[in-house]
Amino acid sequence: MTHPSTPPSDAQPTAADPANTPVDAANTESALPELEVQTLASCQSEVVQLQAKNHELADQYLRAKADTENARRRAEDEVSKARKFALESFADSLLPVVDSLEAGLAIKDASLEQLREGSQATLRQLLSALERNKIIAVNPATGDKFDPHQHQAISVVPSEQEANTVVAVLQKGYLIAERVMRPALVTVAAAK
Repeated sequence: MTHPSTPPSDAQPTAADPANTPVDAANTESALPELEVQTLASCQSEVVQLQAKNHELADQYLRAKADTENARRRAEDEVSKARKFALESFADSLLPVVDSLEAGLAIKDASLEQLREGSQATLRQLLSALERNKIIAVNPATGDKFDPHQHQAISVVPSEQEANTVVAVLQKGYLIAERVMRPALVTVAAAK
């Protein structure tokens, strides 16, 4: 007995129902492998493209890494040379000072006036050498405002000056390229 909603097994499919359209077995078998071949070829092509892109990116990475290493080495060499030649330049500017001192000491019977003149000339040479190498003296005048960045207060003394001003300089300070190498030792006026 057949169920009324199910067509009999020997019934012919209708043209309006695509699920019931007869399928040619030979066409299905040839279409399926052709679709698989196209998909496989497409995938293989994509793999080849991705491998090429991967190789290109790996090459770019290695070049960038090598460039970075080379830049680092060059920078280290430049810093090393800058230190070496900066010291060489400073030493070169001190050689005339050494020559003057040796010449002054070579005079056996120098008068006090000659020694004084020689010492003053040598000091001028030394100060000039320091200035050429950006070493500047910090020597505040009496009454200048106390600057804790460049001065070191040794003591606070009663004074007629305004509070927190320099009364006397006990020792000059020095800056090298605007950085404090040694602060000036000063006495400072106390508050009234």
